This record gives sequence, C-alpha cells and structure tokens, in this order.
Amino acid sequence: MEGLFDRIQESIAYINKQTTVKPIFGIVLGTGLGNLVNEMEVTTRIPYENIPNFPTSTVESHAGELVFGTLATQPIVAMSGRFHFYEGYTMQQVTFPIRVMKFLGIKRLVLSNASGGLNPNYNAGDLVAVRDHINLQPENPLRGVNDERIGPRFPDMLHTYDKEILAAALTLAKANNIKLHTGVYVSLQGPNLETPAEYRYMNIIGGDIVGMSTVPEVIVARHMDLPVFVISVVSNQCFPIDQITETTVAEVIKVAQNAEPKMTTIVKGIVEKFT
Repeated sequence: MEGLFDRIQESIAYINKQTTVKPIFGIVLGTGLGNLVNEMEVTTRIPYENIPNFPTSTVESHAGELVFGTLATQPIVAMSGRFHFYEGYTMQQVTFPIRVMKFLGIKRLVLSNASGGLNPNYNAGDLVAVRDHINLQPENPLRGVNDERIGPRFPDMLHTYDKEILAAALTLAKANNIKLHTGVYVSLQGPNLETPAEYRYMNIIGGDIVGMSTVPEVIVARHMDLPVFVISVVSNQCFPIDQITETTVAEVIKVAQNAEPKMTTIVKGIVEKFT
C-alpha cells in the first residue's frame, strides 16, 4: 500500500505541473472567510477534486480549491475551504493538504476559522488570536505508523503556537485599531453545535472559543515543525448560558464575512512582516 510520504509526493508532482509559484506562506480560509482570496494576485486555482489524494470539501461557503499567487507581494498558497472530521473523512485525509503545503516549501502557516465564544468578554464579530488549545476530538491525525521523513513519533506541543507571529499580530491589530483577543481554542468533532451544559464545561476547563476544525491541522503542522498562527472570528456568543440563542449556518457566515476585513488586515500584515 502506498505510504503517506509517497502520496504527498504524488500530489506535489501534479501541483507543480499546474503552477510555478513557490509559496513561502500557507493560509487556510475557514467558514465565511474565503474572500481573502480577492486580496491576492491569483495566478493559479486548482480544484481539490483534481489533485491526487485530496478529499473534496462539502461545507457551505467553502470554495474547495487550492489558490496560488501573491499576497502583499509574497508568494503564497491558500486553501479556499478546509476539510472536517465530521464530513466523514479520516483525520489523515483532513490534514493531508497541510502536509502537502509544507512539502511545497511554506515556512509558516496561517489558519482561520469561525468559532463560538465561551469567554463572556467576547462578542460576536470579535477576533481571537489562539495562544493554545484543548483537543476534544475523538481521533488524532498522527495515529498509526510514523514516517520519520515527515516528523517525529512523539512531537512536543509546548511551543505549538508561534509566539513571534502572535506578537506581530497583536502589534498590527493595535496599530489598526482592531480589537484582538488572545485565547484558548477548544476543538470538538461536530457537526452539531454544543449543549448549554457542554458550553459550561468548556468554559470551566479554560476554553475561550470553541469550533470543529483547526486543531488537527495544528497538530500535523507541529509534527512537521511548521510555525503556526491561528486567528478566529467569534461568530456567536455561547456563554453565559442565559445569553445563548439558536444559531444558524447563515448567521455564522454573515458574522464571519462582516469581520473579514479586519482579519485580512492582520493576515496581510503578517505576510508582509515575515518574508
């Protein structure tokens, strides 16, 4: 059976036939945040379905393509839409594109998402730079045979979130009068939203925001020693309990899209700084 390393090489061989861009930054655009692509000078778009070994995104608002070009004059590759465990994919499939981007040559990874606010001081539309996470997903993308050409058997998670990029993001936010919290992201399987009791539990254990993605990607990036920055849009308030209202996908997308210009300012600034 073809191993992970070989599948990565097969995907890269196909991609390199489609584009000459050699990206130094990888960006993953989450729910409602796909318009960052409009800030790019795009040279190539590759539908996921055309790339060997890639799954196909099934989530509303996720375009489902790998986009190559420049942002703030820097060569980048952007995932316009990501994969989730709740779609029925394995964790290895969910995180496979992160491995491909690493082997394409990126030096840093920026992940974005929309999340529920567990911190009572967060409001819908606020931005949160993730400084740590709590993983409550039922599966781990590193489970199984490990290939030392890709990463170590037991990666240490102490310095998972890059402090230098985080500090730069906070400076950029302040300079542009953008409120940017730092917080702990709790990752669950989904696709259902959480119960009031679950929101209370996650608040008690130290969570500031909650979502259904990102952490598997972060684990794989850490496995490959790839510096990571995660920025999240609080799409709905989940705490205190008496302030919870029913939430729809349309509402989540709308809030994320409204906050998108602020996120774009920060992400572009980061790309400009770390050349």
